[in-house]
Amino acid sequence: MKYAIVIPDGCSDFPLDALGGKTPLEVARIPNMDRVAAEGMVAQTDNVPAHLPAGSEVANMTLFGYDPDRYFTGRAPIEAAAQGIVLGEHDWAVRCNLVTVIDQIMVDFTADHISTDDAKRLLQELANHITDSRFEFVAGVSYRNLLIYRGNETAGPLFSSDTRTCAPHDLTDLSVCDHYPRGPGSDVLTEFMQQSVPLFAEHAVNRARIAAGHKPATNVWLWGQGRSPVLPSFESRFGLRGTMITAVDLLRGLAALIGWERIEVEGATGYLDTNYAGKGLAAVEALDQVDIVCVHVESTDEASHEGRHDEKIRALEQIDEHVVGPVLTKLRSFPEYRMLVLPDHPTPCSTKKHSHGMVPLAVCGAGIPASGANYSEKVAAASARAFPKGWEMMEAFVRGTW
Repeated sequence: MKYAIVIPDGCSDFPLDALGGKTPLEVARIPNMDRVAAEGMVAQTDNVPAHLPAGSEVANMTLFGYDPDRYFTGRAPIEAAAQGIVLGEHDWAVRCNLVTVIDQIMVDFTADHISTDDAKRLLQELANHITDSRFEFVAGVSYRNLLIYRGNETAGPLFSSDTRTCAPHDLTDLSVCDHYPRGPGSDVLTEFMQQSVPLFAEHAVNRARIAAGHKPATNVWLWGQGRSPVLPSFESRFGLRGTMITAVDLLRGLAALIGWERIEVEGATGYLDTNYAGKGLAAVEALDQVDIVCVHVESTDEASHEGRHDEKIRALEQIDEHVVGPVLTKLRSFPEYRMLVLPDHPTPCSTKKHSHGMVPLAVCGAGIPASGANYSEKVAAASARAFPKGWEMMEAFVRGTW
């Protein structure tokens, strides 16, 4: 049996007036996703419990079958795992965005999708002014970076479960005044954030960016702190060897934590210009080597954060044509298969941020009866099948208990 999962991140949405009361998923031309739905069935799953952050960190852990109330410790340590960073018993990881904040408004949580080279130079400037040796800034990709805290038993914990931070993508176009870190260790995080402002203001990187018509990276934004989680491997739970294809460290980290291989695709950017065809081809080839392949595509979520329903529709159509279509065709060459298509969480274009709530899934293959339905939020909401505890959905997918 072969399995494939395609995750168009954040593709679930609300009806939009600009689309005649329809969602981007309803408007997009997605014949292959519709074929998965028609040859199988459509259902709903809730990947983010109401008391946890409505983000990809919780949602994808849940999607892969892991109860977040048991395993989730924070976003940053998952991303640390993607870079092979080992966190000790007293260590914490903190997500470090480069952002654009003007007059205390979060204008852009990506600093206009700052380049990785520019981000590294700015982070190095800040690191040069941090005298506390317990902290280390680790450059990632573009605006997505990390701050590592190395603690010890003698000093006691700096952070705790009571430390509160806010994801910058949930503050788009909003005031940041009431959303700085709170609780244990928050004074240190806030100090670093404030310290970055004058250092970045006149930096050569920002002068060049402004001259080129780009937004400056005004400061770092620290959030998503946590200690390293311990997850049982996917193979030990489900008996399947897996591979992850993604451009995002969060999914790379989850793959590492559950024992999956990872495939890097040239031109996969985690943005609207990503290499859709390359991801689809990599998945097709990987199916000959492993039991289960997952393709995660971030572009639908990025379009939502920018409030661009037209780009979200385009991204959905690209995913359908270049990923879902080829992967489904490849699966048909095996005696038995199952395919699953679903977002991790909703990201409505109208709010530009992640949301709690059910998301639609389409699943087809061995043991799953044909419904003749198409794939949309509305059809899924009318389905009799739902997973209010989203971590139970993976068991149903692997075992075929639909």
